[in-house]
Amino acid sequence: MDIKELSSDFGINDRKRIFRQTDILLMGLCIILSLFGALMVCTATYDGTSLLSRDTVVMVLALGLGVFACMVISLIDYDIIYKLWPLVAGGCLLLMLLLIPFGVAPDGRSDAKSWLSIGPLFLQPSEILKIGFIITFSYHLNKLKHDLTSIKNVFSLCFHAAVPVLLVVGTGDMGSALIFLCMFIGMMYVAGVHWLYFPAGALIVISALPFIWLKVFSDIQRDRILALFNPDKYPDEIWQQSQALNAIKAGGFTGSGLFKGEYTHSGLVPECENDMIFSVVCEEFGFIGALVLLLLFGALAYRIVKIGKKSRNFAAEMMCYGVAFMIIAQVVVNIGMCMMMLPVIGITLPFISAGGSSTACLYLAIGLVMSVYRSSVGIDYGNNELRYARITKYNL
Repeated sequence: MDIKELSSDFGINDRKRIFRQTDILLMGLCIILSLFGALMVCTATYDGTSLLSRDTVVMVLALGLGVFACMVISLIDYDIIYKLWPLVAGGCLLLMLLLIPFGVAPDGRSDAKSWLSIGPLFLQPSEILKIGFIITFSYHLNKLKHDLTSIKNVFSLCFHAAVPVLLVVGTGDMGSALIFLCMFIGMMYVAGVHWLYFPAGALIVISALPFIWLKVFSDIQRDRILALFNPDKYPDEIWQQSQALNAIKAGGFTGSGLFKGEYTHSGLVPECENDMIFSVVCEEFGFIGALVLLLLFGALAYRIVKIGKKSRNFAAEMMCYGVAFMIIAQVVVNIGMCMMMLPVIGITLPFISAGGSSTACLYLAIGLVMSVYRSSVGIDYGNNELRYARITKYNL
């Protein structure tokens, strides 16, 4: 027996196995969206001189780092990942607590200290907290899956969700709080919690609205909500959204063309590379471009859900649903802001808006889904048939 031949065969087979275990469609959709996002950030930040802005470079670097992290996580069995939920929860809690002494607020929002400054880079811990919530909440649902009608169990799940919501609300990040609520409600529904709990929960939230309005929302947040109903009274608060809507209308059916958006390149849409990136897509690629983008998001969410449904256990399915709900919620909220249907609450368009931490964390979530996929395709590291074939070939 040639040891070199044996080692070479194992190495080749390992590489082939890893490739076969990679969901090319899922990864392809993510990379296409990220590359399109980098292009949109490039045109949104183009000043007529430098083509590659800092935001564009960060997007490309985040894509490379994100894909690498995704592949590394995908090679770890998801059973190991979600069983380490105490470490995941502790790490996320530590990052959020660091915002108390070291949190940095964006310009014009001194009440929202939701970023950590790490040298020239900025990290938003709430993005990592979303991944942590998906892991820990999936584990929690799995532990209670046989009795999801119990008031005690449903209350414990509600308490679990309340922790990240209160943490992000405490930093002034109401947008992330809304995304957590969407993830929580969606995962509870698909897990099989009785439908009567949902209208009961809605009644509780409605009854608490006066308190939330007066004690939880800041003056800026209240003004942004009121501006949707009375824009003439709040011209400053509605300006960004009204200009974004004008840019969307200007794009028409086919758009004005790449780097040719009047609203985008005249600076009429503030922060168009971030919250209002959808207006750039619509202005330069029109209704057709926006429709293609939405179809890509729909295909991505469908693929993630399909992988979850084919998984071998309940926890894995819940993790996939959690990732899908996170992406769908962010898409809906971001487009709702651009269309003046929702107030500006600082939610990025997944894979498209500028932001390295947002992009990288999305790939961490995709890595979880890929781990589930690897475990469900039946070609894992402990595959007995593959091991038997190798032993037979080398007479081991």
